[in-house]
Amino acid sequence: MKDSGKALKTVSLDTMIDKHIGVVGTEKRDAFENELRIDLLGNAIKTARIERQLTQEQLGELVGVQKAQISKLENSVTNARLETVLKVFAALGARVNFRVEMNT
Repeated sequence: MKDSGKALKTVSLDTMIDKHIGVVGTEKRDAFENELRIDLLGNAIKTARIERQLTQEQLGELVGVQKAQISKLENSVTNARLETVLKVFAALGARVNFRVEMNT
């Protein structure tokens, strides 16, 4: 491997996100962070379903929706109604907590 003589610069993840996505409070950054939260919700549903040894079809039957809807929730493909998300977590025996923070 050839040494180019250039030193690598360490940059924080926050700095990179600010530079390439936008700073906190911008429309692009808010959309990015909202998408991340939705992704986390989908992962939580999938993880809980697998831990309960349920298929997407079985979970859908418990909730009263089609398998495709469960798949979309897990893969963050759709904007689901809050009522549906709560039903999914209830069927999985999971407790849901929401935290709202007011900007001052």
